[in-house]
Amino acid sequence: MDMEITFPGEARVNAQFKGFNISTDQPVAEGGAGTTPAPFDLFLVSLGTCTGYYIMMFCQRNTLPTKGIKLVMKDERNPLTHLVETIHIDIKVPKNFPEKYQKALIRSAEVCTVKRNLEKPPTFDIIVTKL
Repeated sequence: MDMEITFPGEARVNAQFKGFNISTDQPVAEGGAGTTPAPFDLFLVSLGTCTGYYIMMFCQRNTLPTKGIKLVMKDERNPLTHLVETIHIDIKVPKNFPEKYQKALIRSAEVCTVKRNLEKPPTFDIIVTKL
């Protein structure tokens, strides 16, 4: 699928994709105005929401309520490279959530498409063409 990236000014970079305009900006500390999430923030959000989607679908298929379920995601970064080394996802469920579904809930979270792409990353082909 094609995605068009544009530069509306300052440190903002936008993407037009599937009929949506997704705006990004850098944090103030990095030269932006902090008006929207930074691109890397959207990457992390896509991982969390994708995981959440698979958990939600598992609950729906098993007629389990999603009310009271939430995910808390934290990343650990390498202090030298500043790259994420570990992502922790804590699936918080209500006290009455059936214990027999807990392992299956984790397996559902593990099939997140974003996570699976990180485990088997694509190759990149970057070129320059003139308009």
